[in-house]
Amino acid sequence: MTTVKVEFLGGLDVIFDKQRIHKVNLDSSGTPTVKDLIDYIVKNMIHNPNDVDVFIENGTVRPGILTLINDTDWELEGGEEYELEDGDVISFTSTLHGG
Repeated sequence: MTTVKVEFLGGLDVIFDKQRIHKVNLDSSGTPTVKDLIDYIVKNMIHNPNDVDVFIENGTVRPGILTLINDTDWELEGGEEYELEDGDVISFTSTLHGG
């Protein structure tokens, strides 16, 4: 089992019961990836189906949501294919603001 800390910032916490920080345990037959984490978030943490589109677009994290793995842009770490390690911190920060 891999345990990671997941942060929802920049207003994203609203769709996660206004809780910014979550501890997530991922059970996987192999090494879980960020894609596995995203799937877990959608299936288990977003309670209102209407909120899925706030977080996901075309099967991945929406443009406008900065995704960091241990404070590093996820694109530099391999994006969705990054293999999670126990203790990793994954941050999702919305840069989209209504006006």
